[in-house]
Amino acid sequence: MTPVATAAADGSVARGEPPIALTGVTKVYRGGGGVRDLSLEVGWGEVFGFLGPNGAGKTTTIRLLLDLIRPQRGVVRLFGLDARRDAVAVHRRLGYLPGELALYERLSARETFAHFSRLRGGPDEATVERWASELDLELDRPVRALSRGNRQKVGLVSALMNEPDLLVLDEPTVGLDPLVQRTVHQRLREAAASGRTVFLSSHVLSEVAEVADRVGLIKDGRLVAIERVAEIRARAVHAVEVRVGAAAGLDALADLEGVTVRERVEDGLRLEVVGSLNPLLAALAALDVVDLSVHEPSLEDVFLSYYDGAAR
Repeated sequence: MTPVATAAADGSVARGEPPIALTGVTKVYRGGGGVRDLSLEVGWGEVFGFLGPNGAGKTTTIRLLLDLIRPQRGVVRLFGLDARRDAVAVHRRLGYLPGELALYERLSARETFAHFSRLRGGPDEATVERWASELDLELDRPVRALSRGNRQKVGLVSALMNEPDLLVLDEPTVGLDPLVQRTVHQRLREAAASGRTVFLSSHVLSEVAEVADRVGLIKDGRLVAIERVAEIRARAVHAVEVRVGAAAGLDALADLEGVTVRERVEDGLRLEVVGSLNPLLAALAALDVVDLSVHEPSLEDVFLSYYDGAAR
């Protein structure tokens, strides 16, 4: 599949309609995969992360949004329009990067962008040059001679260069080095800040946490939770070890909200703290603290533990 790079909003539909709205959508394959009874709404100016393991239904959802496949039940609407009946109008306002990117092997990146611009009306060459410079992409080598990472850059520029109202990106930073990943994340945040919407499908948890406002967690084709990233962070479990010079008052720590004593050591405690550390720190201020260590869980651990709990 080639990426869709389209013009920005033409004003034909009011922005009051959400860019993505799925209601009771089901698409089940013979082998049992797909999505079941999926309802989801994504608003303007939002980066929405769609998380799940391989085979959970992420790519099926994207193909339903783009009318590449059609649901057996339910309604898919983008910008208030029917994804199937109004596909042409919808696609004018979309930028799409597929997970399995196919490009014209004989064309260079520059020729690829010129081709898409002629098809849909697009940015001038100076804009393309700017995008290529930001992503460190050589424009004049044939696509067949490009590395996987540089092919991914061609797909990203094709999707982003027209500043579409809705970006649908499937594993967008696969094969990119960390510096380019950071640039891409910055551009996605800027797109959302300008009022546009990003639907980002990935199994790279740290990437989604870096850029997303909300995340949807999908498992076995069912949406198990939708949460704000900030709220998931707030429920993170911190491992804390405190050592004191005098034990007086130490036992009272177990009575603090969100604090669980995991182990008593010779001159202190090992604790787990859920949520804010402020109550614990306030209590420790009254003690003779000799040493304090706090280990924040990785974002991967936070998401995985929440995902496992929500999926039960």
